[in-house]
Order: sequence, then structure tokens, then C-alpha cells
Amino acid sequence: MSARAPFAFALKRSGLRWALGLAIVVALAGHALGRYDIRFADSLDAMIYDAKVRLFMPRTTDKRVAILDIDEKSLAELGRWPWDRARMAELVNALFAREHVAVLGFDMVFAEPDASSGLAVLDELARGALADNAAYRRALEGLAPRLDYDQRFADALAGHPVVLGYYFSNQDASSGAIGAPVMNARAFGTHPFTLFDWTSYGGNLPALQKAAQRAGYFNPVIDFDGSVRRVPLVTAYRDGVYGALSLEVIRALFGDAAVTPRFDDPGDPAAPLSGLALTTPRGTRVIPVDENGAALVPYRGAAGSFPYYSVADVLARRIPAGALAGRVVLIGTTAPGLMDQRTTPVGEVYPGVEVNANLIGGMLDGTIRFRPPFAAALQALALAAAGLAMIFFWPWHAPARATLLGAILFAAIIGGDLYAFARLGWSIPMASLLLAVLALYMLNMSYGYFVEARAKRHFAALFGQYVPPELVEEMSRSPEDYSMAGRRAELTVLFCDVLGFTAIAETLEPEALARLMNEYLGTMTEVIRAHRGTLDKYIGDAIMGFWGAPVDDPDHARHAVAAALGMRAALVDLNRTLTARGWPTLWIGIGINTGPMTVGDMGSSVRKAYTVMGDAVNVAARLEGLTRHFDIDIIVGEATREQVPDIVFREIDRVRVKGRVAPIAVFEPQPPHEHADALTRWHAALAHYRAREWAEAETLLATLAAQYPERQVYALYRRRIDALHGVELPEDWDCVSAFDVK
Repeated sequence: MSARAPFAFALKRSGLRWALGLAIVVALAGHALGRYDIRFADSLDAMIYDAKVRLFMPRTTDKRVAILDIDEKSLAELGRWPWDRARMAELVNALFAREHVAVLGFDMVFAEPDASSGLAVLDELARGALADNAAYRRALEGLAPRLDYDQRFADALAGHPVVLGYYFSNQDASSGAIGAPVMNARAFGTHPFTLFDWTSYGGNLPALQKAAQRAGYFNPVIDFDGSVRRVPLVTAYRDGVYGALSLEVIRALFGDAAVTPRFDDPGDPAAPLSGLALTTPRGTRVIPVDENGAALVPYRGAAGSFPYYSVADVLARRIPAGALAGRVVLIGTTAPGLMDQRTTPVGEVYPGVEVNANLIGGMLDGTIRFRPPFAAALQALALAAAGLAMIFFWPWHAPARATLLGAILFAAIIGGDLYAFARLGWSIPMASLLLAVLALYMLNMSYGYFVEARAKRHFAALFGQYVPPELVEEMSRSPEDYSMAGRRAELTVLFCDVLGFTAIAETLEPEALARLMNEYLGTMTEVIRAHRGTLDKYIGDAIMGFWGAPVDDPDHARHAVAAALGMRAALVDLNRTLTARGWPTLWIGIGINTGPMTVGDMGSSVRKAYTVMGDAVNVAARLEGLTRHFDIDIIVGEATREQVPDIVFREIDRVRVKGRVAPIAVFEPQPPHEHADALTRWHAALAHYRAREWAEAETLLATLAAQYPERQVYALYRRRIDALHGVELPEDWDCVSAFDVK
């Protein structure tokens, strides 16, 4: 036998297995080197990173940074947000003059003038009706400085180390003013970098920005799974490079310290960006960042790792003396209605202001972990070594031995990764290597295994989170007919919201509230899916769904109305369960509308979603808001009503909603406990009302109200008639009710 014969035999017996194994290694190596993305590997890397963060976070309280919280207590004592700028001026003066804080940062934007004092109205009188009244003008001149709340706020900011917040975007035109860049883009020379770039910003009032001088943006990086793991400390806008809120606070703390880029090899013009050098009177410290200028957030622990103080307590002097002295103070909010919550590795609901606090603490400690420049090459080299060993030299003929060696290799990779993360501060993605070991083990131990059909996997990944599995199955039979690209189509959209959710949330412990909402959202989502609906998103306690995409559905309006009726019925059963547990019952409002809209995968480079947009969508949201006014659980637009003529509806009103000039008729599906004759009397009463026949309408409404006292819509129209009695209406009175709700 020739020397080539054993190799030829091995190639014939194991050639396909070798080829598949090499394909796995090459594919994962390409991902490790950043040539392309493998979403599952990205997801696994994210999970591993999150687990390491939770495992090694110190879980201590950093008292160098304090958070002034616009919480529910502050809103209850000081009124709804935004507060007038005179109060903000009072707060700033108290923090610097009384509490002696070191630096003050605002995790918010003051974009619009404060007109709450009425000064604008007084000025208008001085220029108009009272222009000739010298006494009035003299009095106004003396009073104006006290009523110019924006100027009072600006005066309070001036001369203090204050950093205002702002944001960048790629959508609208710029507004307001922002601070100066930390450096010119030319500071990077010819070194490669890919900072996030923006086309516009939302800044503060120019007078406020001029007084404060300093400003920092608060745009995070939203990863593909919605979590915040990184924040760009520098970003590009036009010819400048601007600093994040956390970086600007650190600069202010060290006397407006200069920032310069730091490269892996300063003498090599092709060397990658490795950090930001912060020059302070105490020396130079380097803050590690990646090629996007972003830093990994060094989370100390769950929410509450920094001392929180209610703004109301600060203004009322209820905090201990010296509690804020010498500290960096950030003003932000945790009040649910103000929507500054983030998903993070350490909590699904995490205050956005505390993300910035973690970055500030990490920059002070020098504990920001980083991905070393050689991370990709190291991962690819390890993957090649382990992969080739497992493909060609692993003892697959001895399964027990192969399994033991595989387990040892797997444990060694994890142990090395944990050591590098905890002791060296390195964050090295290991998913490709771990996946290679696992995939090669499974390939060789179950040779001949075939993966699922590509089309089904593709559509399950794209649409499985939105539509029922049976629709994914239907779509996978002809994948060429479906796409996530944006398109124009007539669809039906539904918004559902829990009425009085804030009051409910106040009565329950967080764990109980989470269980209640999970049960509610799960129940309502199942109803939507059962009626072929596409789940768009959850917005707090609200649910958004639509019908007619991605799978065409000529009965989209009917299915949406049927889903709403099913949600009404399901809520009855759900409330029985909630009552048995001693929890409050839930009441919902549902708005449905049909019309042309854009549907597709929309968003930015950091996050996308399959969703709908358009005027018809906005109208549906407005109709959901009207359920509170009419005390009706389901309100349907006239376009939807026209497509389901066999369903019994009652017309409620003709309305003009926010954002639209043309009025629309709104309808309610026949209530389950009212007789058919009530519908006839109601429509007759509505006709008399619109004909200005008040007495006839009042008689019918009184009868209906007596028969169905729980129906507040009858009382609503009776109050309208009472208000219209004796009022001389114009001949072209159109009976349209205007609403300004969103």
C-alpha cells in the first residue's frame, strides 16, 4: 500500500465531516475578525458579557456621585413636570450656595422658553392695549426681572461648574444651542476611527447654554437586544468632536481638562483608537474606548448603587447637612411617567441618569473595562487552534474521552475569559470560540445531523417575535413573497392601554406589579395572535398591534375588531383571577383605525423594529385616548367601521383629534349588556342632538340613562345639552367635538 493510501481512505471516510468542521471554523473566525455578524453569536456574547458584569460588579454604593431624583414624591409636592425655571434657579442656588456641590449635571434638556410666569402676556399688553399707560410700563419694568424665569435660571447657572444635557439625532432640524466641541475632528489625524456621526441636535435655550457654557449629550448605544452596554464618550458632528454628559462632568470636575485621542501606537498612522487622554492638574489619565469612541459602562450594581435624594427633600431642607458637599450631583428622573428608563445588563428597568453616574464613577476609579486591540486576532487564533485540533486530532472514536476533553477545553476557555475580565479588565468576545467547540462536538458526535431549512429559520428570526407561529409557517412556504423592507399598504392598527395604571402601580409592590403586568400582557397578546394580529410593541402598560402585514389579510379590519372584542372578554376572566389574588381589577381602553400606512423594518443602525407609521396610526392612538373621555372601552374609526358592515356599531360622536383638521366619526361595538332597542333610541337621540332639538334628545337620553346608569356617555351628552341651552349657535355648527389628547 502506498503512503498516500491511508490519507485517501481517511479523506473518503471523513472528508465531508472535515469539510463541515472547517466551514464552521472559517465561518466563526470571520465573525470573530469582524468581517460579518452572526446574530446568535452576538446574542451569546451579550449574554456572557452581562453575566460577567453581574458576577464581578462590586455591589457597593459610590457616594462621590449623588443623584437628585425628580421622583413621584417631587411631582406630588412640586407639581407636574416641567417645573417653572424659577424653581430650577432656586434648586441650583441651593445646591451651590447651601450644599456646596462640586459639579452639577442635568440629564435633561431645557429646549423651550418658560412662559409660566405670564411675562409674555404682560409684555403684549405693554405693546398693545396699555401702550400709553406709563404707570403700567414702569411697574412692568420693575417686575420683569422677577418674572423672567429663564433669565433667573440662567443667572443661577452662570459662574458655576454646571453641565447641561442635550441629544444628537439624524431626523429633525437642529434646535437650541449646545456647548463647544472637546476637540476638532482633525485631532485624529489619519488614524482610523468610526465615531458615531449625527446630522442634528436638540439643545438648550441659547441664554441657558451661554450661562452654563458646558454641555454634554446623553445618547447611549442601544444594542440589538435593546440593552445599554456602551455609551459613546465622544461623537462627531460636522467638524467637531463633542463629549458625552459623563465626560463633560469629569472635565468640569478637573477644571475643564483637555481631551485628546490616544492610539495603540502613536507613531503608526494606521493604529486604532484605544482611549481618550484626559489631562488634569493631577496628571493624565486614559479612559479606554473602542473604535466608535464608546466606553463600556462599569455598572456597580443594580439600580440604587448611588445615593438618591428627592428634589423635594433638597428644596425643603430635609436632607442631612453636608450630604452633597463636594460631590458630583446629577439631576435626573425615575418617575415612570417621564420615561427615562433603560434596559441594562443589571436591570431591565434602570434609570438613565444612573447610567451616567456609573460612567463618572468608573472614570474616577479607572475601572472601565475595554476590548484590547488584539482581541479579535486572539479569538481567531484560539478558534483556529482549538478547531483544527478538534477536527483532525480529537479522539472521536472514543466518545467518553472526547466528551471529557471537550468539557475540559470548554471550562478552560471560560476560566481564562473570567480571569481576563476580572484581573486585567479585558472584555474579549468568546462566543465564536465557545460555539466552535460546541458545534464541532455536536457535528462529530452526531454526524449526518442536518440543520433546519434556511427559509424557516430566516423567517422565524425576522418575524417570530411579531406574528403567530402559524403565520411564520405560512410565510416560510414562499419566502420570496415577504420582506421587512418598508412599503405602503392599507392596514388596521390597534392601541390598548390600561386605564389608571399609575394609581394601580402605587398600590402594589414591584414584584406583584411585574407579575400582574406579565399576566395581563400575556393574556392580551395571546388574543391578538389568535386573531392573526402582528404584535408591534409594548409601550409600558400599552400594547400596539396591527393586521394585514407581513401576511396580506383582506379581512384585517374584521380581525382587529374581533381581537378587541376578544380582549374585552378575556379581561373579564382575567379580572376574576386578579380579584381572587387580592389585586386590583384592570380596565382598558382600545382604539382601532384603518387606513394607508407605511410598514416595515424601521429604526437606526443601533436598533430596528418591524412597525407601522403614518396618519392612520396616529389616529388610532388618539382614539384610544378618547376612551377615557367617553368612558367606553373600545372606540373604532369610521374607516374600520365601513369595512365590517355586518358588525353592530353605535356612532358615538364626530370628533376632530390632535394633529388632524378633518373630523371623523367614531363608533363603539354594541355593548354586551344593552338591548337592541337601546341602540335605536340612542341613534334617535343623536339625530335630535345634531338637529338642535334639545328637548327630544334630552327625553331619550334620560330614558337611556335611567335604564343603563353605568353608561356615562348618556350623562356626557346630557351635560352637553345643558351647556348648549340658550346658546346661540352658528348656522354652520357641525356638532364636531375637538380633542387635544394624544
